[in-house]
Amino acid sequence: METALDITHAHADDDAREAPEYRQAPHNLEAEMALLGAILVNNEACDRVSGFLQPEHFYEALHARIYEAASTLIRGGKLASPVTLKTYFDNDETLAEIGGPAYLARLAASATTIINAEEYGRTVYELAQRRELISIGTEIVNDSFDTRVDTTTRDLIEQAEQSLYEIAESGRFGQGFQPFGAALVQSIDMAAAAYQRDGGLSGLSCGLKDMDERMGGLQASDLIILAARPAMGKSSLAANIAYHVAKNYDAEHNPDGTVNVKNGGVVAFFSLEMSSEQLATRIISEQSGISSEKIRRGKIDEHEFHKLVEVSQELQSLPLYLDDTGGLAIAQVAARARRLKRQRGLGLIILDYLQLLTGSSRRASENRVQEITEITTSLKALAKELNVPIMALSQLSRQVENRDDKRPQLADLRESGSIEQDADVVMFIYREEYYLARKEPRAGTTEHIEWQEEMDRTHGLAEVIIGKQRHGPTGTIPLQFDANLTRFSNYISEDYLPERFE
Repeated sequence: METALDITHAHADDDAREAPEYRQAPHNLEAEMALLGAILVNNEACDRVSGFLQPEHFYEALHARIYEAASTLIRGGKLASPVTLKTYFDNDETLAEIGGPAYLARLAASATTIINAEEYGRTVYELAQRRELISIGTEIVNDSFDTRVDTTTRDLIEQAEQSLYEIAESGRFGQGFQPFGAALVQSIDMAAAAYQRDGGLSGLSCGLKDMDERMGGLQASDLIILAARPAMGKSSLAANIAYHVAKNYDAEHNPDGTVNVKNGGVVAFFSLEMSSEQLATRIISEQSGISSEKIRRGKIDEHEFHKLVEVSQELQSLPLYLDDTGGLAIAQVAARARRLKRQRGLGLIILDYLQLLTGSSRRASENRVQEITEITTSLKALAKELNVPIMALSQLSRQVENRDDKRPQLADLRESGSIEQDADVVMFIYREEYYLARKEPRAGTTEHIEWQEEMDRTHGLAEVIIGKQRHGPTGTIPLQFDANLTRFSNYISEDYLPERFE
């Protein structure tokens, strides 16, 4: 006969079977022990894993402390062995519980060969990545259940993406040293690509001949600063360049899923000042030859409307992606750029403009100069990581207006220290016509006649001044500027005459 105790035990067994099995975080203590043993037997094994493996990647806290201590000794040129490590762990309670210094000897006994050390290190690292993913997943769930009033769903998604990208990038400690011969191969490949590309450019063509010749195109991994006072046309020039790069995009898709870009590129345009509709209107105006003011006000005839429709259909398939989110943080820019490169590919990033970006809250609380330093340093790092040129537009300080010669200089950059230091190229836009138009003398006077002559001489002219270039010359590049269409074009000298053939 069943007793009450038997029935209770039976119910308890049923509950145990129905309860979900407790799952431990993924780990492999044997791999950790084998790796540590290899390091203690042959310190050269540490060199094979120290580039990517950190103490926090170990699941067992004691193993993390042993790895840290051994690494510290090896970096200092000392021997790391069970004997030399013993003095550092004499008072370690955890080690005492599992046998004391004898455990260090057991580790050395369970050593893998130095050949397998890197593979065991990768195993430890991969499991740490998985544990981090579990942690992020838990945070996402908890944050979604318990959300602050001022937090939107978009904010939660951005945070999750940022966390995931940080994991994805955390293992990229660089490839370390590489033979000079490997670097030579990359250099020759770049030269071959430039030789085969139209115009002989090693970088992306920006569509303006003199600029391309002076810079060799927009170079991958470069941070390019385009600075000017308001109304000089920096947004217009950036839009012109973005359109040209996207329009000339020519890629070859390989059977293995990789893409060979022959010309142009996919463009990411972060417009923190203008809306995407305003930016699109500028590009449509430039390509249709119809003033953007007429387009906005609807003062167009039927022929012009059909022209707009025709141009917009041509532009529909451009690989030009716009993000007009205001007040973006540099971390969000990086996350969105990485996402676009993964999904669509990426050839050029344009930011309009630098001073509207925000850094981390910690830097912002210090001062604006520190925040700008963080932003420019992060942009340069992002350009190298994604291997694309980043063109960041920048405002100039008001001190330009106080000089007789209003051509910008490097010292005119706002928070100039970090911008000038981190940038590979710094360019300025200057239009003398803009300043002359604001100095019109009284009509009918001699000064007015001279002023009019100056206006005629400078009408439609612009200068792009290269103030800094790491891998090329500085100097001034003349361009044509059509204010109605906000379009920059190649400069054609008045004394230029086409060749005649009799």
